[in-house]
Amino acid sequence: MPAKDTYYLTTPIYYPNDIPHIGHGYTTVAADVLARWRRLRGDRVHFLTGTDEHGENIARAAAKRGMTPQEHVDEINPRWHDMLSLLDISNDDFIRTTETRHTARVQDFMQVLYDRGDIYLDTYRGAYCVFCEAYYVADELVDGRLCPVHRRPVEQREQENYFFRLSHYAEQLLRLYDAEPSFVQPAVRRNEVRSFVESGLQDVSVSRVSFDWGVPVPWDDKHVFYVWFDALLNYVTAIGYGSDPDAFQRRWPADVQFIGKDLIRFHCVYWPAMLLAAGLALPEQVYAHGFLLVGGEKMSKSNATGIRPAELVDHFGVDCYRYYFLREISFGQDGSFSWESMEARYTTDLANDLGNLANRVLHMVGSYCGGTVPEPAVAAGDAESALAGGLAAAIEGLAAFDRLDFKKGLEDLWVGIGAVNRYVEARAPWKLHKQGAADELGRCLYTCVDALRIIAVLISPVMPDAAARLWAKLGLDEPLSAQRYPATVQPGLLPAGAKVERGELLFPKLAE
Repeated sequence: MPAKDTYYLTTPIYYPNDIPHIGHGYTTVAADVLARWRRLRGDRVHFLTGTDEHGENIARAAAKRGMTPQEHVDEINPRWHDMLSLLDISNDDFIRTTETRHTARVQDFMQVLYDRGDIYLDTYRGAYCVFCEAYYVADELVDGRLCPVHRRPVEQREQENYFFRLSHYAEQLLRLYDAEPSFVQPAVRRNEVRSFVESGLQDVSVSRVSFDWGVPVPWDDKHVFYVWFDALLNYVTAIGYGSDPDAFQRRWPADVQFIGKDLIRFHCVYWPAMLLAAGLALPEQVYAHGFLLVGGEKMSKSNATGIRPAELVDHFGVDCYRYYFLREISFGQDGSFSWESMEARYTTDLANDLGNLANRVLHMVGSYCGGTVPEPAVAAGDAESALAGGLAAAIEGLAAFDRLDFKKGLEDLWVGIGAVNRYVEARAPWKLHKQGAADELGRCLYTCVDALRIIAVLISPVMPDAAARLWAKLGLDEPLSAQRYPATVQPGLLPAGAKVERGELLFPKLAE
């Protein structure tokens, strides 16, 4: 069997009960930036996203529309693909849980657990939230009757269900959290999960009989699998579990699984317990980011904060959309969106710091050198050394992406961009041109264009479209896709004689 040779990362699969909002985009863009970053580092990457299409909530939503559940999800699913295209997401696969490649493997996986005695039949009584598709114990409810996530009344239910012996795995899970602290990140989420498990695990229901929109239980056709136990398995069914052993071996375990912090119980307790029960390796890391807030409220359709990504992309462009959320918010924490702060980031960071820098440099190369990158005829001096130090800090700082600290990586990158702007002001190439100092001017402008080359590579995981447009302006023969970190982001690799083109502004003034 082949060894694992692929960096595998996943988003949660999204529940298609309505069109995507910017909270979905937040998670997806973060995962995409990591995928592009790892490709830039030379890794083979497999990036999975998709939709979770079973469950009672979907069945009810379809009934309200006078449609079958399959018709309902088939109609909504293209909107998720539209979001991926709109936000320039580079996923390698998209899994739908209604696909046969998924449903058949779910049955195989759960049959293994049943055959090993980890699934048994019993009756459940308790409070159930249809929107979460989850049961809650009394002390988890708000005011004794409301779901803690959706703040809507729960339903009291009594059903014959099949149960998974989750309680059997409590000690193994606690040992996991202690032995592998990186498994659940950030640390505050690991502490929450550990506390939950320490308080005592109950066995959890894995089937339903009140509706039939789900994966049938293979040993009892009166039941369908509980949507979460179906959905979680997408992470292995999509990469060959039970169907392509070689592909599965090369990709599993996942290196990073992105989730929102409201999903930690399912992904950090149920999911590893299921894998332990089946004898499969555990993911290297589950990263639970914070909520995206609007007006102090979690992004959601139910509280009217569900802003569509297209509303922002239409005004700010896709590059600003991708940059803003990761630069503005510390990824593991809750963070607030506002139109005003996004506008400020666009104007200050993108249009002024980066866009104006590229425009000035390329204009001077066009005006003073006929659009041809000059030879650096004289040796680098103190100003060039200072600039090299600033760029080196930016290059090294971008490695913060490996620990998902996107904000820190972008802060360091903008320190490097600031160093280039200071270099331009200090060397004043317009003065060198007036003075007829051709050799000094050549060194200066070569250094500036070389810095733009480095910046184009460094911004490419976050702003692939802007990076590609900047790269095209530099007239380089080698494609941007062939660049690798850190080998090709070192100063002095720009070929003299390249023909640059100023072209249109990278970040034009925003419409009023």
